[in-house]
Amino acid sequence: MRASLPVQLLALLGVLAGVDAAWVVLGHFALDGGGFLRLGLLSLCLLAGARFYQVRRPEPRLAAMLLGSGFLCAFSLGASLLNYLLLTRAGTRIDVELAALDRALGFDWPVAMTWMAQHPRLNLLALIAYSSMLPQVALLTIVLATVEASRVYRFCLALALSALACIAIWSLAPSFGAFSVYPLTANHATLALDPAYAHELVRLLHDGPGLISPRDTKGLIGFPSYHAVLAILVMWFARDIKSLRWPALALNIVVLLSTPVQGGHHLIDVLAAFPIAAVAIFITAPRRNAEARLKASIMVNKSRKFTITPVPKGFFRITTEQKRENTAPRIKSKLSGVS
Repeated sequence: MRASLPVQLLALLGVLAGVDAAWVVLGHFALDGGGFLRLGLLSLCLLAGARFYQVRRPEPRLAAMLLGSGFLCAFSLGASLLNYLLLTRAGTRIDVELAALDRALGFDWPVAMTWMAQHPRLNLLALIAYSSMLPQVALLTIVLATVEASRVYRFCLALALSALACIAIWSLAPSFGAFSVYPLTANHATLALDPAYAHELVRLLHDGPGLISPRDTKGLIGFPSYHAVLAILVMWFARDIKSLRWPALALNIVVLLSTPVQGGHHLIDVLAAFPIAAVAIFITAPRRNAEARLKASIMVNKSRKFTITPVPKGFFRITTEQKRENTAPRIKSKLSGVS
C-alpha cells in the first residue's frame, strides 16, 4: 500500500539526513555545527507543530502549512550540504561545451549582457523578478495549505524530487553558468553579477568545499537551472488559484527570461529545466482521474453487443403455450342477418 504524502516527505528527509551524516563523518569534512544545528532545530519545531495539529488538535490546513515549511527548511539544508559533499566526487566541468551549444542555438551571452547593461530599468525589473523566487515558494506553500492540504505536500515533493534530479545531473557533469566562462567587462558593471562569485565556484570544484556553513552556501548548480525549475513549478501549482494564476504566470515568465542574465546561466540551462519540472509534476500528480477512468471502463460497455439471448420465462404476461378449449366459440355471426 502506498504511503501517505506526509510520510513520504518525512522518509525523504530521513534518508537525506542519514546520507549527509554518514558522509560527513566518514569523509572527515569540516562542518559549521552551530549553524546547521540552529536551522535543524527550527525545522524540528515546525515539524513538531505540524504533528501537534495533525494528532492533538486536528487542523489539517495548519498542519500542512507547518509541515510544508518545516520540510522545505530541512530539505534545503540537507540538499545544499549534499551538493557541497559532491564537490569531491563531481565529474568533469562542461561549461565550455554548454557555451558552444548556446552559440549553436543562436544565443550569444556576452551580447545579451551588454544589451541589458544598456537598459538599466529593464535590468532592474529582471533583478527583482529573479530575486523573488524564494519568497514566491514560501508564499505558495502557505496559500496551497489554506486551499487543500494534499496540494502543499505534492508541491514540496515536486520541489524535492526536481532538486535531487538537478544535483544528480550536476554531480556527473558539473557546470556553474556562462559567467564562469566569459569575462565580465566594464560594459557589464551595472549588472548584478560578481566575477569573484564565478571564480569562487570554480575554486570550490578544484580545491574542495573546506568549511561547510549554511551562512555561506552558494548556488553551485548551473545545468539544469534549479531557479528555472522553481519558476515552472510555481506556475504549475498556482494555476488553479484564481488570485495567483495570472500574476504567477507573468512574474515567472520574467524569471525565466532573466535567469541567463541575473543568474549568469547558459540558455541551455533554462531549457533543460522544463523536462526536469515535467517529470516532477508527472510523478507527484494525483491519480484520482486515472482511477475514475478505470472504474468507468469496468462498469461500462462490458457486455457483447448485438447478441441474442433467450427471454426469461414469465417475463411477459402471455406465453407461447395457449390454453386449449373443448367447446366451440360462442360467437354469433353479425353478417347473416339471423338473430
